[in-house]
Amino acid sequence: MPGDILPAEPVLAEQMQVSRITIRETMKSLSAKGMLQVRRRYGTIVLPRAQWQLFDPDVVTWRARAGAIEPGLVEDLMELRLIIEPSAATLAAKRATPEDRIAVRRAFKAMERAVAGHGEYVPADLAFHGAILAACHNQFVQQMQNALSAILRTSFERSSEIAGGPARSLPMHEALCVAIEQGDPEAAEQAVLTLIKRAEQDFEDRAALNHTANNQPV
Repeated sequence: MPGDILPAEPVLAEQMQVSRITIRETMKSLSAKGMLQVRRRYGTIVLPRAQWQLFDPDVVTWRARAGAIEPGLVEDLMELRLIIEPSAATLAAKRATPEDRIAVRRAFKAMERAVAGHGEYVPADLAFHGAILAACHNQFVQQMQNALSAILRTSFERSSEIAGGPARSLPMHEALCVAIEQGDPEAAEQAVLTLIKRAEQDFEDRAALNHTANNQPV
């Protein structure tokens, strides 16, 4: 919990059954990510989430793969996608080079094969959206791409757990692919908005299923 003071290095090393060097390096890494603060003569303190490096790919992944999804995390992820992806799709439709369009189409074909049972869907989905981000040709979007990929992976992994989810979203991805190939920014924006709305619905369906399962009589 924020404000907690962690045990000393030797105690943590014994509890975790690892070396003190491993504990020390882990503390340095978590401190760099804004999650811990080492205070001399006081100890190592857990910092509040507001100070974490929330765009750090590791932090995104750790939060998503924790035992339970934090309240509001999914909603915040969807809001972030709505802020970034429609604009990215619009830019990609305007600026994509022939090579960019080939990369987007190639990634979509990998998604098709995955839905047919030949390959993994989430990596193909990530490659598809990564190709779109690259096609924006915006230095700041490119700088954020690692963090955005981790955020998108979190969203895709959750939505792909819904039975039939990838197959349902495939035509929407194809519409986005075609819009970028044809250089149609309005169609690209609409296609990505439809995709995000579908992902939101998948999350709601998954939450409803979990609620029903948790309330079944034993």
